[in-house]
Amino acid sequence: MKILLGAIYPYAFLLLYIIIPFDNYVRALPNILLGILILAFPFVVSKKDFGKLRSTPVLLFFSFFLFLILNATIFGRLESDFNIIKKVLIVVGLLILYLPVHDVGKIKKAIVFSSLATILFSIINIVIANNVSGDLIFENYPKLIESLLIDRVYLGFLCVLSIIISYQSIQPKYHPDNRYFFINIIVNILFLVLIVSKIALLILLFLLILRQFYGKNKKIRILVTLLTIVLLSVVFISIKDDLQKQEFLMEKTSSEANFPKNTLTWEIRSIAWHCSNLVSQEIGFTLKGLGFTGTKDKLVSCYTESIKDTHKREKFVSERYNTHNQFIDFYLSSGIIGLLLFGGMFISLFGIVRKNFFATSLLLILASYCFMENVFHRQLGAYYAGFVLIILFINSWNIKEKEG
Repeated sequence: MKILLGAIYPYAFLLLYIIIPFDNYVRALPNILLGILILAFPFVVSKKDFGKLRSTPVLLFFSFFLFLILNATIFGRLESDFNIIKKVLIVVGLLILYLPVHDVGKIKKAIVFSSLATILFSIINIVIANNVSGDLIFENYPKLIESLLIDRVYLGFLCVLSIIISYQSIQPKYHPDNRYFFINIIVNILFLVLIVSKIALLILLFLLILRQFYGKNKKIRILVTLLTIVLLSVVFISIKDDLQKQEFLMEKTSSEANFPKNTLTWEIRSIAWHCSNLVSQEIGFTLKGLGFTGTKDKLVSCYTESIKDTHKREKFVSERYNTHNQFIDFYLSSGIIGLLLFGGMFISLFGIVRKNFFATSLLLILASYCFMENVFHRQLGAYYAGFVLIILFINSWNIKEKEG
């Protein structure tokens, strides 16, 4: 029985990550797979597996989770804040459930397959929407975004993970699988260009620069770095007008049609960051924070007072947009201790994995999305953050084992 469960367990984990983007279509299946993993866990885990938890980054993350619960309980916010805390709990659960899995390659392949399946499904939706509307959907930005299987930010997150995994999987010498990983990289990059995922494309450019600091052939690395900087400059110039051509908070005439195009890119973040800064200045240095619900309430008040355009103000208030920065959100919601524990985990991980390009890339990807999005406010974001942290914690554990 134990042998059978041990054989099934890794594939249940693999299947879970493949179907995550299709949660709206197979809602019961992820819960069934989690149930299988939880029931099988006691039979497949060994005492040695728990040794993977003995590292500073893991300790910091678990301490962060416990602090969120303790902080919310002491100040009577557990019920209102539990919706966010349970997203962090998902990551904690995934980390523990992954302990008996020893073949990290399986979960990596799950991300690659999941990305390709999500892209294929989204392309089919785009084609169908194009045929139904009769218009060129690429000229109708909101319809293009609505045709995607999952939110564009998290689709970009998934694609970037798939690209870096494929790059890391390509072997220096000839191997038949190399061509498939290379094709996957091309497909994911082209799709990111198609959906104009600026965050994902910028992260890829930074990863390209980062790669030049690893390995040999310094002259080639310097040349590639210079070319990348030129590309980054071109991208910055292309988005500079979007950031400066209008004052986001001022009243202006905007139609229902062009509002989503603006707000789905940089405008939401610009306004959310502006109000997050005002809220931070208002509360000053805080140990306990406002709670996740309290933070949103403060932001809504700021949107009401700051945004002049009526339609835009109503949209921001009704949607209750969050801070769009996970670090700021944890500070405003849980205070300086929460931020130090969460940020300390990143610093500790970097100190351990900095010499490994793949692990450092994953850390940069997660940190970048945490700077641009409240990753732990979405179940999808929690799953992908969980994947990254699993790989990083395993890498840090392996590095410590070799050093020991």
